[in-house]
Amino acid sequence: MKDQTAIVTGASRGIGRAIAAELARTHRVIATYKERREAAESVKAESGAEIFQCDISSAASRTALMEFARHHLEHLDLLVNNAGMAPRERQDVIEASEESFDELIASNLKGPHFLAQLAARWMLQTLSGLQTTSGWKANSASGGRIVFITSLSAYTASTNRADYCISKAGLSMSAAVYAQRLAADGIGVFEIRPGIIRTDMIAPAAQSYEERIAQGLVPQKRMGEPADVARAVRAIADGWLDYSTGQVIDVDGGFHVRGL
Repeated sequence: MKDQTAIVTGASRGIGRAIAAELARTHRVIATYKERREAAESVKAESGAEIFQCDISSAASRTALMEFARHHLEHLDLLVNNAGMAPRERQDVIEASEESFDELIASNLKGPHFLAQLAARWMLQTLSGLQTTSGWKANSASGGRIVFITSLSAYTASTNRADYCISKAGLSMSAAVYAQRLAADGIGVFEIRPGIIRTDMIAPAAQSYEERIAQGLVPQKRMGEPADVARAVRAIADGWLDYSTGQVIDVDGGFHVRGL
């Protein structure tokens, strides 16, 4: 049996799927999905991950996920908060609806924020038990790790999807707050900001992105792949960044680099 454990949300496709597949090589993984049962079943068949249907925006669904995880896992080493959504329709900020804003805040910010809370409580309980039985004292990130998958939209304004940008900016702060709160307990918290990644979420705008990348939008002159993000998660999962809690990792081909 694999000793390390992980929960990866939004793992039926795209970035989450790549992360679940990567971690399944070394971890017992619970991969969540919202609607795409068939896609989730293929993740299970290919990687051996357990799957669980979860609407991250629902408190009841988040609680059910953690109950499932506690039943299947003795402890939790890693939470990858990846689940999220794009706006159903891109609208100018002057015209955009409150309904879209509320949906994205619930799915992209509120849900991951409070799932991290549940995971942190579990990790702290595990640490408390270790300290009680063995006198173990946390002095690194070995007490658990939490990863927030945000976006370059956390700092890049798009006037036709303000709701998405605001939700990701808020999630970036959520990661910082948890990193600050949990550092002394030896629980590492990290933010990964993917750039333009080849997934079905960006498929409608993929051709436009390819043209802009060719013109220099991304210094490395290629679109990212889900595996690029998965490799960043691997570095965290393997403990290579355990003295870097709170770190923001840009997986964007250099998009974030300013130049003249």
